[in-house]
Amino acid sequence: MKKITALIILSVLINLTWSSALVHAKINMSKPDMEDAIPVAAMADPKLELASQAAVLMEGSTGKVLYEKNKDERLKPASITKIMTLLLIFEALESGQIKLTDDVSVSEHAASMGGSQVFLEPYEVQKVDTMIKCISIASANDASVAMAEHIAGSEEEFVARMNAKAKELGMNNTNFVNCTGLDTDNHYTTAYDVALMSRELITKYPQISNYATIWMDTFVHETKKGRTEFGLTNTNKLIKSYKGITGLKTGSTSVAKYCLSATARRNNMDLIAVIMAAPDTKTRFMEAAKLLNYGFANYSIYVDDNKDLVIDPVKVTKGVSDFVEGEVKKEFSYLCDKGKKAENIRKEVVLYDKIKAPVKAGDKIGEVVYYYENAQIGSVDILAKSNVEKAGFLDCLAKALKRFFIQK
Repeated sequence: MKKITALIILSVLINLTWSSALVHAKINMSKPDMEDAIPVAAMADPKLELASQAAVLMEGSTGKVLYEKNKDERLKPASITKIMTLLLIFEALESGQIKLTDDVSVSEHAASMGGSQVFLEPYEVQKVDTMIKCISIASANDASVAMAEHIAGSEEEFVARMNAKAKELGMNNTNFVNCTGLDTDNHYTTAYDVALMSRELITKYPQISNYATIWMDTFVHETKKGRTEFGLTNTNKLIKSYKGITGLKTGSTSVAKYCLSATARRNNMDLIAVIMAAPDTKTRFMEAAKLLNYGFANYSIYVDDNKDLVIDPVKVTKGVSDFVEGEVKKEFSYLCDKGKKAENIRKEVVLYDKIKAPVKAGDKIGEVVYYYENAQIGSVDILAKSNVEKAGFLDCLAKALKRFFIQK
């Protein structure tokens, strides 16, 4: 009898302890909506032998590297440097610092750029929208420097911001000296780092594709000499031949050889293929397409935005409100590979049993946990929708009176 009594007491203690921890407020054992799932094809040639000196294939939503060759080797990037230039331009647009309709005045320094250019003249004025076209389509060095000066006051300050952004993105083997990619000492990056900044650009600012996929366009020079039309032709030949291409940027110099960051999207999956130091221009396009083909043939993406997820309110103790609502702000992505099927993914909603006031909007109050069959593959946080202040004496009194009269 003593052993039985001890076991009963132990069981009660365990139940009491568990009740104060996480509990399953709702468990969705049914499979998530697989409407956007992509069947996984048979594996392609896993060797993917490339002639280029360095290469990376990355999936956009997860950042997973699907293929790499010398991914961390520091190399000259040529004009794929301008991916970072464009990223900072779109950040300035998003923050409201600049608008597409703003006038940009071309300095003598910007107009003096050699290499790839659209022959902007000193004191010529063009719209931000036109400058982005010139950078994206024609890889214009003069337009890049003009935009750098327009945003940061000088190219030097803009380059400092480029390097700061590189550190923020985890580009640990990158150092920029200019915003154009013209060869100079100590200007270098890697295939992996190029993939990181490409991913940031296409996932945060997908509107870049509206520029990067234009094959041919024109703009008008307006100077003291009059009006002249100038033609722009895209340097990325894949936009005419590759299904689902979304961009992004080419680059070549005698030192850097031939570089390319090619992005494509099919069935809700973004892939980024980076080629550096290819021996010739044909090879960079062929090998980028080879990487993209490999990725689309062998991987699928499962994305859950949780927009229709029903989340029970979580109890709040010692607060002016007794409950707080929850929401999921971040989508969940999972890359299915090597025969995995997205329909085998399930999820569970796990909420805190109760939380103590004060509660701030954005505080974690639970999580959505994802499983592939029985193995956990990730989670996203459930956050409080609103603030719940700590209850004062009068709040507690009001709540007590309310309960009293309801019971009556």
